[in-house]
Amino acid sequence: MRILLLGRCGQLAWELQRPLACLGDVIALDRRSQPALDLEDADGIRRTVRAIEPQLIVNAAAYTAVDKAEQEPERAHRINALAPGILAETAREIGAGLVHYSTDYVFPGDATHPYSEASETGPRCVYGVSKLQGEKAIVQVGIPHLILRTAWVYGARGSNFLLTMLRLLRERETLNVVDDQIGAPTWSRQIAECTAMMIAQCRRDGRFQPEQGSGVYHLTCAGRTSWYGFAGKIRDIARELGILDAGAAEVRPIATANYPTPARRPAYSVLSNQKLYDNFRLALPSWEEGLAQCLADYAEYRRER
Repeated sequence: MRILLLGRCGQLAWELQRPLACLGDVIALDRRSQPALDLEDADGIRRTVRAIEPQLIVNAAAYTAVDKAEQEPERAHRINALAPGILAETAREIGAGLVHYSTDYVFPGDATHPYSEASETGPRCVYGVSKLQGEKAIVQVGIPHLILRTAWVYGARGSNFLLTMLRLLRERETLNVVDDQIGAPTWSRQIAECTAMMIAQCRRDGRFQPEQGSGVYHLTCAGRTSWYGFAGKIRDIARELGILDAGAAEVRPIATANYPTPARRPAYSVLSNQKLYDNFRLALPSWEEGLAQCLADYAEYRRER
């Protein structure tokens, strides 16, 4: 199976390249690759996808600058809303399937129990609106697809909460972190490995055809915490592994009201993964276990350099 992977150097696409290679021939592209695929270039998307003729497109590219999207709504819309629809339309022309990633930001964030795939959406920022529109565009085309909503994604490369915290914990004496936003931190490698296992279950005679039917699935680690709880656990594990020394900053809780941002963040981002287990018999570990594994891998990499 020929797989076209978009977002080549992003934290998720980077992790996807290895497990997807076990499933077929992977062509990883982004706007800087040769050939290039820029999600803002509609004609370029169609031309490149038609030339490669993949059996499956995995779109791990997106406009993820949540705050900047408030000042660049048109660009966020082109990348997150229009491009997925164009990918789906072109996939239909060539008989391909599509795996696409979405986000907890499609929900309003005012729940008191985990959101299921059937929960009512209601994004409250430009980024969330654009991602929900992208989901709808794919569904409307009607090709074989999986839309995987995840949340609080981090990893050992790129720009994310984990790497930011490690830097600030070294640089500062105290660190104030929001304690009234709740979610499930999820390691990008575990998302990638679970995605590959889902795709493996959807292969039929060299084609991508989900046995349970196309649809939306939630894909996050188990459990829940706040950003403050996440930062504190990063500090504790990193000190145990020697990534941070005893002088690492003290982490203190603050309210969202004391840390204003241009985009409104969901206060509650916990997603139910029951559908994923019911249909694929897959489940990610607790967020604490995922973080410990990620930091152990990070520490090993530092020792080898």
